[in-house]
Amino acid sequence: MSNSHHHPHPHSHPHHHPHHPRRHRIAHLLKPHSHDSADKVDTALESSARGMRALWVSLAVLGATALAQAVVVLMSDSVALLGDTAHNTADALTAVPLGIAFVLGRRAATRRFTYGYGRAEDLAGLAIVLTIAASAVFAGWTAVDRLLDPRPVQHLPVVAVAALVGFAGNEWVARYRIRVGREIGSAALVADGLHARTDGFTSLAVLLGAGGAALGWRAADPVVGLAITAAILLVLRDAAREVFRRILDAVDPALVDRAEEALREVPGVHGVGELRLRWIGHRLRAEVAVTVDGEATLRQAHAIAVDAEHALLHAVPRLTAALVHADPAPVPGAADPHQALAHHAAR
Repeated sequence: MSNSHHHPHPHSHPHHHPHHPRRHRIAHLLKPHSHDSADKVDTALESSARGMRALWVSLAVLGATALAQAVVVLMSDSVALLGDTAHNTADALTAVPLGIAFVLGRRAATRRFTYGYGRAEDLAGLAIVLTIAASAVFAGWTAVDRLLDPRPVQHLPVVAVAALVGFAGNEWVARYRIRVGREIGSAALVADGLHARTDGFTSLAVLLGAGGAALGWRAADPVVGLAITAAILLVLRDAAREVFRRILDAVDPALVDRAEEALREVPGVHGVGELRLRWIGHRLRAEVAVTVDGEATLRQAHAIAVDAEHALLHAVPRLTAALVHADPAPVPGAADPHQALAHHAAR
């Protein structure tokens, strides 16, 4: 006998009580959890709203930073500052696809998109990675061009001030985006924060270039431009790893360990079989098979599956839904109840 149980859960569970399944069932009866399509997305809506707020605030800060730097570029003709300004502008513009993804993620699932639109964040993450790559190419090209055709940098004190402004604005935005991205589970927002952090370090490199030019080293500006390119490539690696892992459904192995531990503590669960976790946008879904007493009734097996899902929702942050499949404990000499599926799994 087997039993499958699945229902998305819209509520957050700040406390974990796996040892009291009866209390959980009573709580469900006294205060039933809502499962209509509007309530299912409440928590995701809240997370998306936080993500959108982070985007708007950082867009304003980066826009002001890039505008101030652009004025200085026109005054000074600094190629290093030009590269930094272009990167800041591109970083601000990456808020557009990510904002679209957050808005799409709020839409309810349909019969065509049965898991909803959360994976749009992965596409936005790809757009961010491509933007970082494009800014690296631009910075490298301008630096090489200036090495071959050197020009003096003017208004060095103003360039230095613009570089400091760029660093302060970008580092603040980077910390804000990464913190909110980690809290709501958005890999794309974290990647965007890493992008901003690179801008901050490249702004410091511009400051070094201005110092070198002030000391009479004419090649300082394009050399620092090349250093900026290298820094952008390093953050490209980090951002690409973050985004591609999410696209390939990678999760933190510690979350899997925590989920298995919580399931083993559920009374009636004799063992935990295959457990899968995957991100859909910035929310998690789980699928798991648990072993129960083969003599349990269908209702008893279902109750254990409910308790198992409840334990998962408590134990795994940002988990919104779990599919729990109850398998009967194996009997020596008895045929495997899944034997009829074996030839499908082998393909």
